[in-house]
Formats: sequence, structure tokens, C-alpha cells
Amino acid sequence: MSWFVTNFIAAFLLPPLSLLLMLALGIVLLYRRRKFAKPLILIAFSLLWIASTPYFAESALLMLEARTVALGSQHPNGQPQIADAIVILGGGTYFHAPEYAGQDTIGEASLARLRYGAKLQRETGKQILVTGGKPLGNNISEAQQMRSSLEQDFQVPVRWVEGASDNTFENARYSFQTLQKVGIKKIYLVTHACHMPRAAEVFRRVGFEVVEAPTIFTTHHQVDLLAFLPNAESLYGSKIFAHEIIGLLWYRVRSVISNS
Repeated sequence: MSWFVTNFIAAFLLPPLSLLLMLALGIVLLYRRRKFAKPLILIAFSLLWIASTPYFAESALLMLEARTVALGSQHPNGQPQIADAIVILGGGTYFHAPEYAGQDTIGEASLARLRYGAKLQRETGKQILVTGGKPLGNNISEAQQMRSSLEQDFQVPVRWVEGASDNTFENARYSFQTLQKVGIKKIYLVTHACHMPRAAEVFRRVGFEVVEAPTIFTTHHQVDLLAFLPNAESLYGSKIFAHEIIGLLWYRVRSVISNS
């Protein structure tokens, strides 16, 4: 299934579109089935409010992130497990960046992962594989953008570039094909903490032994009245949570189908 088709379907399942469609249906039913319309509108409004509140969005992301821990916390003495290579997942492109002469370059999510990946490379000395393709048809793959940033901005070398993948499953499969050729199966996997449960699961499924190296955890500053007032940033956080849950369920269904 192509990246476009997958994300087109997902748009109807994720907030805000799913909740807006529910609200629209409730409004239409006001003129035909008032008995069903009012509860539907109330449910849609309530879910949209909840999904837009910082407290809910952060709590939901924390539920996902509870399934992984920071690398230094995985060993009683604070020393990380030893792997043979570092795999950094792409996180999107900043298209036609004016301050970079209109070139495509790494997006914010990718930059956050690269920063931590560069730190990990300096600490371990392990070689890096970057993975990410051209899901939106950009001229330069995410992996190539990541390599340029690591080498130019962080002065960290990149050994392998996997630029054909369009989703996490392909990241895992193509990375395994690349590293299998040099006898590497145990890796540090670098991605966002909320993405790690899904990413680690699929990377293990293709044959890797994964040492999780998550970054960008959800952290609280304080909980006050503002934590219960809706905002756009929190709605995006709820979308990420729903996306990861749907992704986890889909990979498990796919695994059951392939094994049946």
C-alpha cells in the first residue's frame, strides 16, 4: 500500500477529521433523526475538546512512552547495552527551505533524532545508518538529507544510507537487508519515544536485536488551569497518539494474516 493511500485512509481515522465528520453527521441528523443527533454532537464536541487539552494529550503520549526508557536507564549502573551499529529513523522533510537556497532539508522531528544519534555515535563510536525515502516525491530522500546534516552540522560520519523506504515497516526491512550484508543484527534504534514501541516491534520482527535509544520524551512543566484548555498543539499530540495506536494494531493484524 502506497504512502499516499495509507495516509489518506489514516486521515479519516485520526483527529481532527474523524471528529469533524462525526460532528457534521450529527448536524445533518438534526433535521432527520434528532433523537440520535444530539448525543452524536455532544460526543463529537466532548472528544474534540478532550483531544485538544494538554493534560489529555500529554497523558496519552506518556502511556506510549512508558513502554520504553532512556538508554542510560536500561542498565542498573547507567551503562547502555552494547550494539554494533546505530540506526536513525527519518522524521520528515522541510521542503524548499528559503534559508537553504530553496533546497529540501531535514524537518524538526528528524533534527531531534539526529542530535541524539550524533551524541550516541560520539559516546559509542558505532557507525550510523540513516533511513528514510521520498514518500512525498521530494527530490532528495530523507536519508540523504540526514546524512548531509550529520556530516556538515554535527561533524559525524554516516556509513550507510537507506533511501528507498516510505514507512516504518520498510525502514526496518531495508535497513536489515543493508546491515545483514556486513553481519550486523544488533542495533541502537533512534527515534521519538512515542514512536519507539511501534518501531522497535517491527525492527525486531524483521530480524534485528534492538537496543532502544529513544529521544524527545513528553515531560511536564506544571499542571494548572491551562492544562485543561484546548489548543492546537495538544490536538496534534492526540493525533500522534492515535496514529501510533492504529499503527501498532495494523502491524499485529498484518502479522496474524501473514502467519495464517
